[in-house]
Amino acid sequence: MRLPDSYFHDMYAGNDDPWGFTSRWYEQRKCALTLAALTKPRYRSAFEPGCSIGVLSGGLATRCDRLMCTDVSPRAVDLARQRLTGHPHVDVRVGDIVADWPSKRFDLIVLSEVLYYLDRTALAELIARLPAALAPGGEVVAVHWRWPVDEYPQSGDDVHAALAESPMVASTSYSDTDFRLDVLHLSPERSVAQREGLVSS
Repeated sequence: MRLPDSYFHDMYAGNDDPWGFTSRWYEQRKCALTLAALTKPRYRSAFEPGCSIGVLSGGLATRCDRLMCTDVSPRAVDLARQRLTGHPHVDVRVGDIVADWPSKRFDLIVLSEVLYYLDRTALAELIARLPAALAPGGEVVAVHWRWPVDEYPQSGDDVHAALAESPMVASTSYSDTDFRLDVLHLSPERSVAQREGLVSS
């Protein structure tokens, strides 16, 4: 069973940064590695569900012409809007990752620390949506904590194993003791070096 919305409302009730996005080196490092893993310098449109207070969103905003961010917590959305006030091309709104998935297509979809909140059925349905949600040449970046959390329906490794069984192809993968990161495309893509003519295609 997926985590209820009340779990997230309670997290922000007494703390504006319950996961320590602004204070922990772990989170700063993960954010930097996530941005470094993006295979293109700039994207026309991006979607980041579960944006929380908008820390990663701020980095994505510098790489995108348009960025849509959502979170189920109204408090998190308020804080993200404040953080992103200098980026008028960013749209931050309250939204559930399953019920409020947009009908648009994106060049970049960032799924950071969100998919293990879903049960297997909801996760499978969301993964099945991804190909139709990507513009040609678009990519999905998935990043998840690997340590067990009792209340989460799934682990980060469970999530990435499910992504590996999808029709998408991983062009970049990184894993350490704490988290796993995958960049996925609809079909094999030329590497960054190939695109820039450093090696023959």
